Amino acid sequence: MTKLDPRRHAFRDDLAAESLRGVVDAGRYVQGERRQVAASTLPLRRKPRDDANLDTEALHGETVMVFHEADGWAWVQLDHDGYVGYVPSEGLGSMGAPATHRIAALRTYVFPEPDAKAPPQGMLSLNARVSVTEEGGRYVPLETGGFVYASHIVPVGHQAPDFVAVAEGFLGAPYLWGGRTSVGLDCSGLVQLAAGAAGHVLPRDADMQEAEAGEPLDIAGGAGLQRGDLIFWEGHVGIMTSADEFLHANAYHMAVEREPFEEARRRIKDAGFEVTSARRLAAKL
Repeated sequence: MTKLDPRRHAFRDDLAAESLRGVVDAGRYVQGERRQVAASTLPLRRKPRDDANLDTEALHGETVMVFHEADGWAWVQLDHDGYVGYVPSEGLGSMGAPATHRIAALRTYVFPEPDAKAPPQGMLSLNARVSVTEEGGRYVPLETGGFVYASHIVPVGHQAPDFVAVAEGFLGAPYLWGGRTSVGLDCSGLVQLAAGAAGHVLPRDADMQEAEAGEPLDIAGGAGLQRGDLIFWEGHVGIMTSADEFLHANAYHMAVEREPFEEARRRIKDAGFEVTSARRLAAKL
């Protein structure tokens, strides 16, 4: 049988997605049921346990395919990037109205009424998806209930003009392995979120991004770096903010930090890691 990456293909010894019938061996195959993330964010873990590794997070309004549920956990595949893992079942809801907008601020509160003084009932993060039932006011009502500040949302399909500027908005956000919000995120989560806001659909992990994002740059052959180029090490990625400055979420600072690229390169080399490649995303039309 073909060897597949379990991060992006739903298969276990006992169960697999129906689409993988004949590709992997499993006890049974299921079509799955599409559900929607109802929680503000939902941790996706490697195993169905609260103390298991956090691989990534699903954001409010994103959709998933559920293949199995047991003991409060759902084994799912995220629709937006194909990542597979276990999420708490309580954070999933049935499919609602299609998303009309996405959150464009780093985070925004959901209020029970259109009043900033009202005690908020939740918080949504950048790129979370919502369905707005009426537009035109300072606050807009959501199909799921509550109101968000109108200036913090943009229509689905709206592309930020500069993904680097989106990433720079995360400066100082704490580092969290597997995180995908401004409350905490990792290197590839930062790249995926910022690029996604600008219309670039990227995979989740650094090795996937190194293999698939944009086009390779021959920096060893003298290709110059520019704002927006992605720089890779084994298991790490960051974004050039200029020809010589670099932004990344990292465990050295335990935060999103901007620093001179050569300084970061020397420090990471001293830790035993050389730059492996650089890639440039295509300009969005």
